[in-house]
Amino acid sequence: MTNKKSLYFLLQELPSKKEVHSKSFYNFATSNPNTESAMKNNLLSEHLSYNGDNNTRTHVHLLTYSADHFHESVHTDFNRIVSELPTDKCVWIRVHGLQDTEYIKNICNLFKVNFLMMQDILNVDHPSKMEKNGDYNFVVARIFHEGNTVPIRLIQGKNFVLSFTEGEAPFFDDAARALKENILKIRTRTPDYLLSVLINELVSNYVSLAIDTGDQLEDLETELLAATTSYNIRMQLQMLRKQYMEIRRTVVPLKDQYSKIMHPDSELINEANRPFFNDVYDHLLNAVQLTESCRETISSLMDLYISNSDMRMNYIMKRLTIVSTIFIPLTFLVGVWGMNFKYMPELEWEHGYLAAWIVMLVTGAVAYFILQTRKWK
Repeated sequence: MTNKKSLYFLLQELPSKKEVHSKSFYNFATSNPNTESAMKNNLLSEHLSYNGDNNTRTHVHLLTYSADHFHESVHTDFNRIVSELPTDKCVWIRVHGLQDTEYIKNICNLFKVNFLMMQDILNVDHPSKMEKNGDYNFVVARIFHEGNTVPIRLIQGKNFVLSFTEGEAPFFDDAARALKENILKIRTRTPDYLLSVLINELVSNYVSLAIDTGDQLEDLETELLAATTSYNIRMQLQMLRKQYMEIRRTVVPLKDQYSKIMHPDSELINEANRPFFNDVYDHLLNAVQLTESCRETISSLMDLYISNSDMRMNYIMKRLTIVSTIFIPLTFLVGVWGMNFKYMPELEWEHGYLAAWIVMLVTGAVAYFILQTRKWK
């Protein structure tokens, strides 16, 4: 068991290309223009349709492996895949680009994947889920990369794994390199172990993003505590809130449905590989906990922002009150002396103008002194 664990963690230490750039995260936090097409009733359609906007040409990376064999090839012709598909080796088919629905359909038919699963593969707005569908384990998820969400679909059968991504994505290159170099004899393992590695790659992405979101929230908290409330901070807080919602919509369904592929009677999960799936579940729980901590932080920061806004408004009103308190008596005096009565003795007085200024200045100074003594600033 020690060797199995060490193999698993070694795979996690392979260099990763999935750096998350949260500053541009707003791209996927905004609404999707394809939502309307995603809402159509798929049970009333006999045709497959891709509702994404990625124009990558559909092609396949075909990886075949056994204990003493590894081969990788790239194909755009489906017939070449059929001709090179072995019957005595494990297979990992990495499909890049979902634009060619006929190509996707042919690959799925080759492995007897049902029509509803094909629709889920091509529906980029489908919620995250995990399930055992007939003779397959099926994972619908997404990965966050360079400010965008990229749909990921994984299908695992008895001796194969299928992965579907929208573009020429590098997300699973670490696992492919591990197979090529046979790190700690990974090629001797069954495809369900490869599935656990791929799922863990997804979960690692969620953990990284949740940690990054938490760090940004801490920085924002420092700014708010410094009472530097501004429009920019409000926009950042709103962006991070949308970011949190995207992570939560992805992670929580996977956690809730993880048990569906871990059923004790499932013949798709080798008993020797169950500890690795349990370890992945622990990482998934960690991702959920980090995400929920972001929710609590966002809630407290929203309260703090509103409190700061109220304090700022109170400060402004206080200043206006001070100005009003000083000028109200002056306005009264000016109003009295501005009346057009015929007999007003002070209007004919030689020093009346000077006396009026002295009275107003003294009145204003007295009002200001009274406010100062009451510690109004």
